[in-house]
Amino acid sequence: MANVVVVGAQWGDEGKGKVVDIYTEHADDIVRYQGGNNAGHTLVVGSEKVVLHLIPSGILHEGKRCIIGNGVVLDPEVFIREITKLKESGRISDDSCLLLSESLHIIMPYHKQIDIARETQSGDKKIGTTGRGIGPCYEDKIGRRGIRLMDLLDKDIFTRKLREVLTEKNVILEKLLGEAPCDFDAILAEYSGYAEVLKKYVADTSLVLSKDLKAGKKALFEGAQGTLLDVDHGTYPYVTSSSTCAGGACTGSGVSPRDIHEIIGISKAYVTRVGSGPFPTELLDATGEQLRQDGGEFGATTGRPRRCGWFDAMVVRYAVRVNGLTGIALTKLDVLSDFDTVKICTGYTCNGRTLETLPASLELFEQCQPVYEELPGWKSDITGAQTYGDLPQKARDYVKRLEELAGCPIVLVSVGPRRDQTIILRNPFE
Repeated sequence: MANVVVVGAQWGDEGKGKVVDIYTEHADDIVRYQGGNNAGHTLVVGSEKVVLHLIPSGILHEGKRCIIGNGVVLDPEVFIREITKLKESGRISDDSCLLLSESLHIIMPYHKQIDIARETQSGDKKIGTTGRGIGPCYEDKIGRRGIRLMDLLDKDIFTRKLREVLTEKNVILEKLLGEAPCDFDAILAEYSGYAEVLKKYVADTSLVLSKDLKAGKKALFEGAQGTLLDVDHGTYPYVTSSSTCAGGACTGSGVSPRDIHEIIGISKAYVTRVGSGPFPTELLDATGEQLRQDGGEFGATTGRPRRCGWFDAMVVRYAVRVNGLTGIALTKLDVLSDFDTVKICTGYTCNGRTLETLPASLELFEQCQPVYEELPGWKSDITGAQTYGDLPQKARDYVKRLEELAGCPIVLVSVGPRRDQTIILRNPFE
């Protein structure tokens, strides 16, 4: 028996959706434990591209139970739109395969208004949020004034809480941000309609998971974003608003740390990030643009072009340490196939000093200079490789060097977007 957590080992967008989709075959329950619809997982099934924002990638497999845990913040409109689309395409035939935690927090219209208005007023100090209201919703959760799914389902409680919170939010919107106030009656009517749709999915998902694990079922925990966007361990303040690291799987789903057996970090063969913040290996030249175009590096949720750079071993070593990674799934190795040479950042220097790990100080991080090692490229198409031995020797040398620098075994290599373009070196469920 094994229960597996999948986390991003960089700044997000590492290809977690595909890896989760592959590992789902071996799991019974697939659990999304943090974040909201500010993340998007793109999967290619046959010739069809499927983009999911809230619902776990396991929904594309028959006979699996998908759970959205208490650590997620849910936009009801987005969830309903996503599930409607999945039903129309024949992906969901039984509503019982999807459960929502009764304790998750609900994104409200004022969260989105505040999010967008703050970014607009921030000028060149923008965090780079998606404007989906994720951060303001988490603020209310921590401030103990949030509205949970269980509140939404009780008309009297929801009415009372909405009235109370709007008193404060409208002052913020009007007086501080210069925005129009939210209308109580309009929100009440809209969200009461959502409640009617959502109620059939609601459960005490922590209890459901506990019973399943005791019965010997296997769980796969799916995170969003990446380690360097963790609110505690990321490049603060250029981070998301939740715990993206492996520890978030427990707090965001209600399972014990003792129930976690494997932690797999997903890493691209290079590195990308969206939004603002330090990025030592960023390439602001033709090489960076080639990575962007060849890798299709545009956000699944926003369409924003991603910043691109060479593989950063300092970042992945950090992810290995703070998550306790037992394996790395390496994605998009094929994107590097057209380069004569490829570079790897092996470390940083800052003010003439070699650093042991990532600096906590944003100011120091922004001054870091990457130390590079250069390897020959393989200059051949690897998208048809079925086994590790099918890869050119120079590609294998690159993978081996990344493994050495990360200090963690690489257990999967992806050579293309499709399910069958994946080389499994070790299955964490076995």
